[in-house]
Amino acid sequence: MSTLTAVALVLAAAATIAVGAYGGRLARTTSDFLVASRSVGARQNAAAISGEYLSAASFLGVAGLIAKYGTDALWYPVGFTAGYLGLLMFVAAPLRRSGAYTVPDFAEFRLGSTLVRRVAMIVVVAICTFYLIPQFQGAGLTLNILLGLPVWAGAAIVGAIVIVNVVGGGMRSVTFVQAFQYWLKLTAVAIPALSLGLVFLSDRPALNETAPPRVSQDTTVSITTDVRLTVVDPTGVIVTGTLDGVSVVDHRITTAGRYELSEDATLSLRAGSATPVVAGAPASGERWLEPGGGFGASGNRALYQVLSLILATFLGAMGLPHVLVRFYTNPDGKSARRTALTVIALLALFYLFPIVLGVLARLYVPQLLITGSSDAAVLLLPAAAVGGMWGSMLAALVAAGAIAAFLSTSSGLLISVAGALSTDVLRGRISDFRWVAVIGGAVPVALAAATTSLELSRTVGLAFAVAASTLCPLLVLGIWWRRLTSAGAISGLIVGGSTSSIAAVLAVSGILDNNSDGWAAVIIGYPAAVTVPLAFATTVLVSVCTSSRAPRDVSRIFARMHVPERLGMGLERLP
Repeated sequence: MSTLTAVALVLAAAATIAVGAYGGRLARTTSDFLVASRSVGARQNAAAISGEYLSAASFLGVAGLIAKYGTDALWYPVGFTAGYLGLLMFVAAPLRRSGAYTVPDFAEFRLGSTLVRRVAMIVVVAICTFYLIPQFQGAGLTLNILLGLPVWAGAAIVGAIVIVNVVGGGMRSVTFVQAFQYWLKLTAVAIPALSLGLVFLSDRPALNETAPPRVSQDTTVSITTDVRLTVVDPTGVIVTGTLDGVSVVDHRITTAGRYELSEDATLSLRAGSATPVVAGAPASGERWLEPGGGFGASGNRALYQVLSLILATFLGAMGLPHVLVRFYTNPDGKSARRTALTVIALLALFYLFPIVLGVLARLYVPQLLITGSSDAAVLLLPAAAVGGMWGSMLAALVAAGAIAAFLSTSSGLLISVAGALSTDVLRGRISDFRWVAVIGGAVPVALAAATTSLELSRTVGLAFAVAASTLCPLLVLGIWWRRLTSAGAISGLIVGGSTSSIAAVLAVSGILDNNSDGWAAVIIGYPAAVTVPLAFATTVLVSVCTSSRAPRDVSRIFARMHVPERLGMGLERLP
């Protein structure tokens, strides 16, 4: 299996480099590197956007969260897709007509302030860096599971490939790569999902008995990090290691409840034993299938978690720099709208399959619920459910799709970082873009190895919360509200960015117990319901109080954003 998987990974990486070299062969100007000279058609751009948007969180994380949390986790794919409705209706066409090259460039165009541009640039870099970290963490996890490489090595390998592609051809190169990788990822998730679905239909276990699921044979699970488990049925559960602070050997658990296992402990399950689940996950079949039963909280806190997640994912897509920059590559506003509509269809098609894999993972690899490493579910599922050569081939295909997910999203994020820093801090030359890309890719690789890893989708959900609390208010109000001022925009960026970023840092640092049911931990883990309204309110209030400082030519600016190009009101801006 390792040999076949290694071949698949090498082929996927080699194809990525080859396609990138082909796409970047004509990249000569700054416009080529930043926005592909605004010459990307709607269908190709939609595939490229889908390719970069479907990150490690989508390819691995969604299935893992569904396996672990059940019905509530369905809001992740729904939100990731529905966010493009907001982009389609409120942002895509006006943003393209602005003629800007980056989000900070749009902020200066709309408000006439270099200070707003600088603050927006800092926010863009922060969001992209925070989003890059789980991509590289996922790469390290994947190569560790499949090939036994150290986690840091996987992150470094993927980071190096991404940097080579971005430095080589910028947006022109990455556009070809991401469009290719969407179809690779769709194939890599659809074929295993359909194949394993047939296996399930031929031997159907009862879904209402899958939480906690039962192992079909004697199973030993190695605990790699401190973990708190919920044991519903203790029959056949044996622990060796440190249990609740006490060293034990072959200790048989006799009562249901919560237990803490330390790193390097092992947990053995007899055939037919119910699988313990990591604390915070549903501990019964009814809770796993019941809306509001997931994510570990209860009552009003569970409702808050779901509403906050919806708000983050619905509005976060409108504030993701690597998504927004792709709409600058369309020839005109009409093409930008058509791109957004096509993206919705492509994403909806893709997300059908991780949902299926998530349900099947709970049936066939329940041991992952013990360690909490649910992101590995898609990688391990083919061998566990099918086995043999066919299982190895499916696992290799999944591995190729996973590496494509890391590469495509990381490339888009690095383009955004390099574009913002090279044009707003340096002189905007191609050499500046390339140097920033090297540095901007190396820093997240180092951070990925140094920070705590949550589930991939949860970490990306925090990045969405930061985007929804910063760039989303700036864009929505900047495009549709004439009274927005530079002071209001800066205040909203600072308040929304600081509150959401502090929550995200606390969540990933592990300072607070992420499985806690208390309000403090819940709000920090799901901050959007607090930080997004706060950001919008701050922006509006400060703008009203500083209305005399609104741009004097706001009517001309609005005409340029909202009048169709055929009337001749637009004018392309130079980088």
